[in-house]
Amino acid sequence: MSRSERLLDLLQLLRRHRRPVGGAALAQELNISLRTLYRDIATLQAQGAGIDGAPGLGYVLREGFTLPPLMFSVEEIEALVLGSRWVMERGDARLATAARDLLAKVGAVLPPPLRRELDDNALLAGPGAPLQDSGQHLAALREAIRQERRLELGYRDAGGRTSTRTVWPFALGFFDQVQVLVAWCELREDIRHFRTDRIDALQLLAERYPRRRQALLQDWREREGVRQA
Repeated sequence: MSRSERLLDLLQLLRRHRRPVGGAALAQELNISLRTLYRDIATLQAQGAGIDGAPGLGYVLREGFTLPPLMFSVEEIEALVLGSRWVMERGDARLATAARDLLAKVGAVLPPPLRRELDDNALLAGPGAPLQDSGQHLAALREAIRQERRLELGYRDAGGRTSTRTVWPFALGFFDQVQVLVAWCELREDIRHFRTDRIDALQLLAERYPRRRQALLQDWREREGVRQA
């Protein structure tokens, strides 16, 4: 591995960590000596990288620091294209448009060799089984999650029984044939899962729910044994 590749890998590694990470851990993951790591950190800082920290305290990439387009590897381009194509096939209309716009924006700033990798990418996302949901509620559900707002749902269970639920939405799962809203249900006083194709009516309420979305999501992950990406 060339030194330039190692420096880019170090930046990417720091980007994956939200909290300061020790030099020894970084050096071990990059398979370099601690002395080499300190020298690489100093080089990146001198070149303007937003790295905070010091030996013995750990390092963190400053929030808001943007990595240049050259940071994309061929595999990262493939992941971006494949993921965007999956969203075009399996998301609602607004998400599909956003995925197309994302690829166009990334392609506009990539250097020519990587732009060719993006344009000529051969990884395809198949259409899969027909979705049970038309996607009519997905944009509103995403908005409620972003704003941490209560929702009032008209919902049908598996037996066709209807009920009105006031919920605190905090996650939306996309599966092959269905999408599932994960929310705290005030009626059940617990976290519940709601298939979006069984939502007959939806009203976004004015007030925010009392807990932070990330706290609810963390509780759900711990209960379900779901690892954080």
